[in-house]
Amino acid sequence: MSDIEFDAEKIRTLAIILNETGLTEIEIESGKSKLRIAKEPAPVSATYRTEAPAQVVAAAPATSVAAAAPAAEAPADMSKHPGAVTSPMVGTAYLSPQPGAANFVKVGDSVREGQTLMIVEAMKVMNPLPAPKSGKVTQIMISDNQPVEFGEGLMIVE
Repeated sequence: MSDIEFDAEKIRTLAIILNETGLTEIEIESGKSKLRIAKEPAPVSATYRTEAPAQVVAAAPATSVAAAAPAAEAPADMSKHPGAVTSPMVGTAYLSPQPGAANFVKVGDSVREGQTLMIVEAMKVMNPLPAPKSGKVTQIMISDNQPVEFGEGLMIVE
């Protein structure tokens, strides 16, 4: 049997550090004990963009620092807006069909149901994000080539 004692709080802390720093692995040793926390980097497509791809990093759990900054919580509230278009998956959002091209839509544009608003890349697959309803784009809450989380508010269509 091993003499390693598992400290759940220490493991959570190391996992948070992984997420905050973008590292993929942390290993610590103390005497005969060794603890290694690792995650696989998110797949990135090299076929869509010619710029350096953005690495997708999972958001760290809310901490007291995030609670102290109400402005950081505003995007989460916008995802509950009745006209919010949210991300159907974790990935990278692209506002245009290719680098240098015009965005699919901009604030003030009228859109029809089913019209492509942006692309969310996940696992090397480009997924067009259709408008859930006809209306006017009143707000775009992300920037091009930005990592997004499942359920994150991306755009408001009213």
